[in-house]
Amino acid sequence: MFSKPKIAKLSFLIIDDNSMMVTIIKTLLHGFGVHEIYDANDAVSGFEELTNSKVDIILLDNMMDTLNGIEFTRMVRTARDSPNHYIPIIMISAYTERTRIQAARDVGVNEFICKPISAKNLSDRIMEVVNHPRDFVETPKYFGPDRRRTKNAGYKGPERRGQMAEAKSTVEEQV
Repeated sequence: MFSKPKIAKLSFLIIDDNSMMVTIIKTLLHGFGVHEIYDANDAVSGFEELTNSKVDIILLDNMMDTLNGIEFTRMVRTARDSPNHYIPIIMISAYTERTRIQAARDVGVNEFICKPISAKNLSDRIMEVVNHPRDFVETPKYFGPDRRRTKNAGYKGPERRGQMAEAKSTVEEQV
């Protein structure tokens, strides 16, 4: 699972308009030894809290009024006034259709948890972003964690990671 002292040092921001869900997530985090937990009942308040507090990981509901989780993530990743474009974001949602999960991935969500939430799912996702952070990628249409989770050594196509890094290095040397 994980080391309690390691996770206990992290601070979390929970953004969910369902107060019962916030209570459940807080209870799980307290069980993991976490003491520093902030919460907001909508994405606008969540962005304010993110701006005013030291937060290490965001736990975010997808379906909320005003701004949903997708719009919030896009704002964190791309807005000029975002306090941390690289903060890990774990989305928690009961809406788990493939298109919704892909939409979350495509705006820069690091991990996705399906409701109902369990202690194991939550701890697994937290440990994934802590122990195996993915590099961030910036293209004209995307900024966020690398969407590919594995490296395929057998892939020889034009968008192979190594070739892209080599091409970028060559372009930078020429400039």
